Amino acid sequence: MSGELPDYYFRVRENGAFVFRVDTENRQRRIEMDQIAVVNTRNGEIKPHGNRDLSERDLEVIRDWMQARMDTLAARDIDDIHRAVDHLNLTTHWAQSRASDAQLEEVTDALLLAMHDLRTVLVRKKADRLMKD
Repeated sequence: MSGELPDYYFRVRENGAFVFRVDTENRQRRIEMDQIAVVNTRNGEIKPHGNRDLSERDLEVIRDWMQARMDTLAARDIDDIHRAVDHLNLTTHWAQSRASDAQLEEVTDALLLAMHDLRTVLVRKKADRLMKD
């Protein structure tokens, strides 16, 4: 490892992270990670681990991480949607130019239902937005 280690480590989990304080200032010069909290990004909850009292610095670092994590996840969501649009375009080209009758038979109903469902939601949401303006 090179460079300075951070003071905190966040082990990401589905709805947040386990928060550890990183310590290298010990007699053996080993990296020790002491769990100090569990955070839930879905509801913003920060639970101290065990009987710990979190310092203002701990809370500040955790809140900053939570905001950065939410920003990252939001960016990933929109990137996934842009990829889905690309994939729909590729699927259209495949259906038009390369798909066999058997392949089309296998996927047509599922694609049509998914696209109908998506279209219904998008049209309703667009109408809601237009009504607000």
